Amino acid sequence: MVDVKGISKHGWRQLAAWTGFGTLGCVAVSAAINFMVFMRMGGESLHLSMVSATIIPVILAVPLFSYLTLKLRELAVANHKLEDAATTDRLTMCLNRTAFAAMVEARMGRDGRAACSRGSFLVIDADHFKAVNDRYGHDQGDEALQLISAAIKSALRSDDLFGRLGGEEFGVFLPGTSETDAAGVAERIRAKIKATSFRPDGNEHVLTVSVGGAAFSPLPGFAEMFKIADRSLYEAKHGGRDRVAFMSFDEIQNGNTSYLNKRVHLH
Repeated sequence: MVDVKGISKHGWRQLAAWTGFGTLGCVAVSAAINFMVFMRMGGESLHLSMVSATIIPVILAVPLFSYLTLKLRELAVANHKLEDAATTDRLTMCLNRTAFAAMVEARMGRDGRAACSRGSFLVIDADHFKAVNDRYGHDQGDEALQLISAAIKSALRSDDLFGRLGGEEFGVFLPGTSETDAAGVAERIRAKIKATSFRPDGNEHVLTVSVGGAAFSPLPGFAEMFKIADRSLYEAKHGGRDRVAFMSFDEIQNGNTSYLNKRVHLH
């Protein structure tokens, strides 16, 4: 059985085009062969051969090409779903850690494209999240993660990268941003999450996050950016949570990082 549900108008047009052109090609080949074989006979024999050369390919090719096109479409959809499942965190619908790291590296030019010369990295961690699971249950904890993910997405630009690093921890890569711009995004994320309505079992529960960030120029690689931003996150957690801690460095030479303007924003 071939599933035709959910085919868009564009999909139907593609189906019609492949079926039509495929059928015409079969008719043309069949007609050419029959003409060469029966042209010496002439008259009614040639006429009948050309009719059969047209009708038979149409009868056989239309259902065949329709079936093959639909099957190829199903295969493409299945491959897309597999690719999506391999790169997407199913709970929060953002990139999983592996895909996020790979896309950050690709954006930085590790795949041979033009490298992004500077950018910022944020690590966002939900505060006291174990208490949410313990008090309200893991279903409500999952809802909280979904709300946090949606709030983060709403604060980002279209070309920013966002992924779940694991548990209640998320990562954001902001290509081309300065320290000031990235710190502003981090604060916007913190504020949006705190303003999010979360009412497990009808009880108002304020969600807060701590954000650690770092600005880089040039970019050192995913692992190094994560390590430095995670160090900032520790400062935010140690400073009382529900805040942004940010540090930047201007260059990396011989594996040594020069840190500048370390700041912890208190709220």
